[in-house]
Amino acid sequence: MSEASRILVVEDDSTQRNLLQGILSGAGFITHAVDSVEAAIIAIKDSEFDAVFSDWKLAELSGLTLLSYVRRHQPALGFAIATAYGTIAHAVEAINAGADDYLAKPFGRQELQLCIDKIIKAKHLRTQNQVLSQALSEQQQLVDLVGNAPCMQRVFERIRRVSNTDATVLISGESGTGKELAARALHQLSARSDQPFVALNCGAIPESLAEAELFGALKGAYTGAHQDKIGKLQSAHRGTLFLDEIAELPLALQAKLLRFLQESTVTPLGSHNEIQLDVRVLAATHRDLTYMVKQGSFREDLFYRLNIVPLAMPALRERSEDIPRLLEFFVQKNCARYKIDKPQLSRQALKQLINYQWPGNVRELANRIERFILLGDEQELLSDIHHKSERANDADQGFVLPADGLDWDAWEKACLSQALQRFHGNRTKAAQCLKLNYKAFLYRLEKHGLSG
Repeated sequence: MSEASRILVVEDDSTQRNLLQGILSGAGFITHAVDSVEAAIIAIKDSEFDAVFSDWKLAELSGLTLLSYVRRHQPALGFAIATAYGTIAHAVEAINAGADDYLAKPFGRQELQLCIDKIIKAKHLRTQNQVLSQALSEQQQLVDLVGNAPCMQRVFERIRRVSNTDATVLISGESGTGKELAARALHQLSARSDQPFVALNCGAIPESLAEAELFGALKGAYTGAHQDKIGKLQSAHRGTLFLDEIAELPLALQAKLLRFLQESTVTPLGSHNEIQLDVRVLAATHRDLTYMVKQGSFREDLFYRLNIVPLAMPALRERSEDIPRLLEFFVQKNCARYKIDKPQLSRQALKQLINYQWPGNVRELANRIERFILLGDEQELLSDIHHKSERANDADQGFVLPADGLDWDAWEKACLSQALQRFHGNRTKAAQCLKLNYKAFLYRLEKHGLSG
């Protein structure tokens, strides 16, 4: 309960009105009491309230009339109705009309306070959801993070809950699911939003330069260091540093990053002076860090320090109901970007786009729609999808899952071993045979102890 919570009491019986006002004032609420729907509407127009507690019967009008007005003009406002003699029909009608709670007369002091607490919490939750929804609808703020599916709503809710804290967040998910977009959302909804957002792909920098890139270096600290270099951590001072593909960070740097997370200080290469920084760190990966911890390729202490709040980004195939909205979003965005009139997608095309599995997730969808806007060729859009779907179906042919299932790890290890044997240890050819990219192939060899 907040001391600043303001309650509007609407009761036409002066004795009851004074009693209610006295109970709520005594409980620490700021109260304002009126005796009619008309007076209540005037009060709501003139002042801000957190909740309304109204009697059902109010002269010629009812609390439902007031509830209807509130839901049209101030939909977030908490609202409860007192019904006479436990009239179930009135209670059901009030809830169906949008009331957050009801009390059947007669009720006690504690019941009233619990009711008020409940409707204030409902108001705060609606207000927070409105803020998040408005923020998520702003392209400049959340950069294409779109979705109404329940799994995405859970993502939005978690972003809302932790955005305005300094907690580290570990964002996981397949490539193309929007991990960086989620990181930018966490930044934009935080008090750091007017400070730098610095992104670093840990897998895209040479290991020999990674330390200087992250922590900075003085002139002459290494070959080619012709001037002082500001590290990404220092560049993100007072803001947010996003470490994408954190699993690719070398073990030696993992230890130094852990120290920064614990001490909030960095020492640039070639320097003996520590620099105190204020940086929120967010990290992302498509790899299984728990498995890497077991294998010894990722520090356990760093994993737990990063994984204060896990945030899993769902694959697009897990939220296919969002595809029409995403399609519309990317169509409008690209039409505005390229100043092209909006083309029409046929119903058949829309159906096929919704049914497609989208292995590249939202990134693949965005790229294909951008090409469609530029070329205006629906047949090319669909033929490319057909081709990929047929390849996926062909890959499934000839294999039938045993009725009693299989040991996946043993099966995968056997496939890797046979491929290596067939090509006499040539890893490149073995990877091509299994339709794996070389990096993924090496990862699986290491996973099953076949890398030697």
